[in-house]
Amino acid sequence: MRSALYVPGDQPAKLAKALERGADALIVDLEDAVAPAAKARARAEVADWLRALPADPGCEIWVRINPGEPGHADLRAVALPTVTGVCVAKTESAAELVALAALLDDAPWIGLCPLLESGAAVLAAAEIARAPRVRRLQLGEADLRADLGIEPGPDERELLWARSQVVAAGAAARIGPPLGPVSPDFRDLDRLRASTEALRRLGFRGRACIHPAQVAVVNEVFTPAAEEVDRARALIARFEAAEAGVVLDEAGRMVDEAVVRQARRLLS
Repeated sequence: MRSALYVPGDQPAKLAKALERGADALIVDLEDAVAPAAKARARAEVADWLRALPADPGCEIWVRINPGEPGHADLRAVALPTVTGVCVAKTESAAELVALAALLDDAPWIGLCPLLESGAAVLAAAEIARAPRVRRLQLGEADLRADLGIEPGPDERELLWARSQVVAAGAAARIGPPLGPVSPDFRDLDRLRASTEALRRLGFRGRACIHPAQVAVVNEVFTPAAEEVDRARALIARFEAAEAGVVLDEAGRMVDEAVVRQARRLLS
């Protein structure tokens, strides 16, 4: 999943066009994008939209559900065959995910993506990542900044620790790499590219988007260039062909199993 585009659950016109935006996944939002008075209506409309989708919609479909009991109602409404999983807003503990997983006994295909949006959630990231059905983690940085009192500078170094924490927690739990946080400034695509490249260097392999204009940039950053693919294949072939001794790449640098593991991950 290179890109995941948020789509408001209470705007049928945007839902109707969402599959044409080029994202690897959609996150249909029943939480922050929907006013409290409209949540019940949005839940019903999203369920109807999901039922009308083809068996293969062409991308993954995720639904962001509300925290607490409203989220349980959301989950019961959207646990349908076309749904890949649900993003769990404002997750604070693994216990919340255990309760949600218990509601999904009849839907074994549905995964969970917890959103960590507070200091407590980031500190519990390792435990949350090991909860049932968790496929990957995601940071909700707007709430996290408010909770921690962070005011990011241009390079966003103030968020480095939290971002690295979720990458490490996902790797330790042997789940997918975390989904990068959204960039609220959807007009500045150069800044989006730079920050997405920084996320890739940190270990992220995809990013959430709030506007269709961001999708192409994010997809490009997280798609390996042809030269990278060729280099990875050659490195793996050289390593596997070696019978013993030190293996060097084409530039004369030593190659060990860790380097090859990185190459295999790139090809995957």
